[in-house]
Amino acid sequence: MNEIEALQASLAVRGNHTRLKRLMKRAEQGEKLHIGFLGGSITQGSLASTKETCYAALVHQWWQKKFPQSEFSYINAGIGGTTSLYGAARTWEDLMRYRPDFVVVDFTVNDESTTFFQETYEGVIRQVYGDETKPAVVIMNNVYYDTGTNAQEFHNQIGAYYQIPCVSMKDSIYQMIQTGSYKEEEITPDHLHPNDKGHELVAEMITHFLDVVYKDINIEEIEPNYPVPMTENRYEHAKRWQITNCRPKLEGFMTDPRERTAMLDLYKNGWIAERKGEKIIFELECSGISIQYLKSIHQPRPVANAILDGDVAHPIRLDANFDETWGDCLYLQTILHGGEKKTHTLEIEIVQDSPEQAGEFYLVSIITD
Repeated sequence: MNEIEALQASLAVRGNHTRLKRLMKRAEQGEKLHIGFLGGSITQGSLASTKETCYAALVHQWWQKKFPQSEFSYINAGIGGTTSLYGAARTWEDLMRYRPDFVVVDFTVNDESTTFFQETYEGVIRQVYGDETKPAVVIMNNVYYDTGTNAQEFHNQIGAYYQIPCVSMKDSIYQMIQTGSYKEEEITPDHLHPNDKGHELVAEMITHFLDVVYKDINIEEIEPNYPVPMTENRYEHAKRWQITNCRPKLEGFMTDPRERTAMLDLYKNGWIAERKGEKIIFELECSGISIQYLKSIHQPRPVANAILDGDVAHPIRLDANFDETWGDCLYLQTILHGGEKKTHTLEIEIVQDSPEQAGEFYLVSIITD
């Protein structure tokens, strides 16, 4: 597959172009517009040599060059190593409160190919696409370039259901590698995160689609009605609980007094514990619970148990020691999904420590549906 064929193959779901054409007409009129991106490490710009050479910045630059009469702000809400479950809990705070007019949504390599992540992904899409400002939305599918693995089958079912265009790197760049047009090492050093050339190709797949839409800007389409959810949709209104909005019972855990100053200031507004026996207890009205905590490469770290609704016979292990080498991880562990909607009691207790610990157990947040 050559590059021209890849560009043509990259559009996995055509979707409806009404919102994009409407936005482009606003750009032609010189309006001030906001360009947003939501996703994981590739969206954040991992392995791009500069902030300006990541795909998101390049797509933003396309808007600036295509419509020089307009002013475009740039909102990058990518956080490495995160799934659409965390995305559903942070979509408003990190992206939608800025009222973006155009949004690219990622998560296809961090989400697993399961109905659970299809449901959390729909929670993100409904918050973005369903916002009262009616932004133009594009779903993008990144891919593991060694295996071709991603969650696009599940994500793009959501895209097709809402008639949102989906641009796939699996159907384009990955196929160029498979057919010999590119060697994998020319695009990525680690089988996943693009280098500058890889980011350029990713951006090219998206901007080619935008060019195709612009070419037909005066061909009218009818925007589809906003549908009822495709899944059970328990995560559209996901809530994230930190020291700023909840008061759990502290029995040894301490609040972190440091102020969070930016989106990527990840390990703030949480709770800290170091020694065996220290506890924290939450009362949560929900049917789903996920625990977000720091897993660190700097070891040893404490290990905790989570006890749900007093079920001491089935403790859930929360191990702050990360078994990877690429860096610390903002880990999200789901302990209840599709449970009874009621007030649940969650108790987290340190059960293992060390006299020579490299750091504390850092509880970042609790996320509920």
